Amino acid sequence: MLIGDSIRAAIQQAIVGAAVEVTGDGRHFQLSVVSAAFEGKKTLERHRMVLGALKELMAGDAAPVHAIDSILARTP
Repeated sequence: MLIGDSIRAAIQQAIVGAAVEVTGDGRHFQLSVVSAAFEGKKTLERHRMVLGALKELMAGDAAPVHAIDSILARTP
């Protein structure tokens, strides 16, 4: 499984019904996440939800995800 697929799967598991688009160079990524779960939440809360879903992929010195350069988290 490619790391982009792992990112997508982790977000979709944590944020039910999320539509996720992942782009990047293999170490740095840009994310677009659309979910009704973001309704009524501020931008910081939305970003925390997305980053919380990726904590395992970003943990430690040998983490497969080095950086998330941008997150667009919006409602449908």
